Amino acid sequence: MSRIRAKYKKCRKYGSGIFEKCSSAKYAISEQKKRFANKGKRRKMITDYGKKLIEKQKIRFSYGLKEKKLRAYIFDAINSKNETFFEINKSLETRLDNVVFRLGLADSRAMARQMVSHGHIMVNGRKLNIPSYPVKVGDKISVRPESRDRKFFENIDKKEKAKLPKWLTFDYKKLEGEVRAEPELEKNEFNFQQVIEFYTR
Repeated sequence: MSRIRAKYKKCRKYGSGIFEKCSSAKYAISEQKKRFANKGKRRKMITDYGKKLIEKQKIRFSYGLKEKKLRAYIFDAINSKNETFFEINKSLETRLDNVVFRLGLADSRAMARQMVSHGHIMVNGRKLNIPSYPVKVGDKISVRPESRDRKFFENIDKKEKAKLPKWLTFDYKKLEGEVRAEPELEKNEFNFQQVIEFYTR
């Protein structure tokens, strides 16, 4: 219970999108009670530094990254010849744990990270247990045959298929997906510019 409360607290500070649990009706009720209790209280002013820190933390918690890893992604993108925002997005989205989550094999990135770490996922027919592994266009991601009878892979074919990103495909019978293109840089909840400014200040 304390872990859930800790996640709720982070969602209030950084936005409800950082954890899947904060998209639940339970969280919505909790927030409603919190707002009612704090009605009339003056909100704290957020400094410019505070705003940048919040944007950085939103990405960290959403993708389950350590500070060192996110920092590396940001500076690799800055030093890249390609468009910086595109490279940041690509580094985040092509992580194997994120792709497993995007394919609908897991209900959260934390669960996807656990699946990969425990060796349930294969890339191009080879078992990989590195959540941060960067997949490439043409890579095939599948569930290891020995793991297909696991409870968390039941009823995968009944999950919402419309949520699948355009750059990924998935065969629900074979439990195999493919990276068809590089992830598109769409309008999202993250302000990459503020994150860059945080690390280069």
